[in-house]
Amino acid sequence: MHDIRIIRENPAAFDAALARRGDAPVSSDLLRLDESRRAKILAAETAQAEQNKASKAVGAAKANGDEAEFERLRALVAEKKAEVARMQTEAKDLDALLADQMSRIANLPADDVPDGKDENDNVEVNRWGTPREFSFAPKEHYEIECVKNGMDFETAAKLSGSRFVLLSGAVARIHRALAQFMLDTHTTENGLTEVNGPVLVLSEMMYGTGQLPKFGEDSYQTREGWWLIPTSEVSLTNIVNDSIVEESYLPRRYTAHSLCFRSEAGSAGKDTRGMLRQHQFEKVEMVSITHPDKSDDEQKRMLRCAEGILEKLGIPYRTVVLCTGDMGFGARRTYDIEAWIPGQNTYREISSVSTCGDFQARRMNARFRPEGGGKPEYVHTLNGSGLAVGRCLIAVLENGQNEDGTVSLPEVLSPYLGGKLTLQLDGTLA
Repeated sequence: MHDIRIIRENPAAFDAALARRGDAPVSSDLLRLDESRRAKILAAETAQAEQNKASKAVGAAKANGDEAEFERLRALVAEKKAEVARMQTEAKDLDALLADQMSRIANLPADDVPDGKDENDNVEVNRWGTPREFSFAPKEHYEIECVKNGMDFETAAKLSGSRFVLLSGAVARIHRALAQFMLDTHTTENGLTEVNGPVLVLSEMMYGTGQLPKFGEDSYQTREGWWLIPTSEVSLTNIVNDSIVEESYLPRRYTAHSLCFRSEAGSAGKDTRGMLRQHQFEKVEMVSITHPDKSDDEQKRMLRCAEGILEKLGIPYRTVVLCTGDMGFGARRTYDIEAWIPGQNTYREISSVSTCGDFQARRMNARFRPEGGGKPEYVHTLNGSGLAVGRCLIAVLENGQNEDGTVSLPEVLSPYLGGKLTLQLDGTLA
């Protein structure tokens, strides 16, 4: 959500920032609505003052026995009362319309975000590890011999339709081990607080983090009105919804492992095979609530937390800063981490780490009270995957595959797999 006062002060700069995203200018429409809204508020206040003045005069006319003046003033009071009610209703309707239009406008990109139209204009800022040279043609995860029995798409399709998977046996255990490893690393080494939160949330929470009203089709809503979270960013960030916290409360750093649900609207034909793009998946999320002066440093910190997971797993990756045309709706700057996927001979996104500035905080009315006193200020919010568990499973299986159809697993998973680090042809661990 944007501050209308900033738009009033420099509408050209606001439109120019939107243009960097490829969005059309909107300031003139917003300011026209804002002017009408403010005019109605002023008219209501003027009519209220006239009503109050006439109300006082009614008593005096009655006391003086001036019946004609009494009736005239009483009629004027009634007329002004109706006028006030009408003006207030019109102002409220205009206010709601302005808020709705403002809620559909994307966050403004930070000045240092590179301009561009799509993913081809993203800029690489870091690369770690060297992709393994295979003596054979590496397979995609669902084609690896020892994985096939533990990754069942046909039964999942019978149960739920396309874009679901049924993991079983050792493959399911490796998937669980990855999530536990991520959580343990974030809580014991990275200073995050683990949260187990709801996966069903109210519409107000989806609005707070920017999924509503514009992107409702990307998520699932129950008959009772709850929404299934697309990521635990929604649950974690909204912990401070409609709150004023003390400055000493900041920063707050949360992590959660949860089921996530996305309709994948608009993704027909993309990644239809394997686990890359699913309606239901698991993710370990990171969320930070910070002081505005600290949010840029916090984003770098969160990025290192996510990159560190891949480094411990020995998965080569590259980090890119997204260009203006490829950023998500609520972000002002986003770094994507892309893991090396040998079966596709390319890097694929496994984490996005974004700073939203005060964009979400304004939607949520989440503020902090400065230690030195003064008016409460909006917090800054950040979120990032640390990591997407299913995609991490893909990376581990494909990078660890052997020519004989087995998979060698990363050493850091040993405590979670009973010391067994080979996925054998029969689908068991050894």
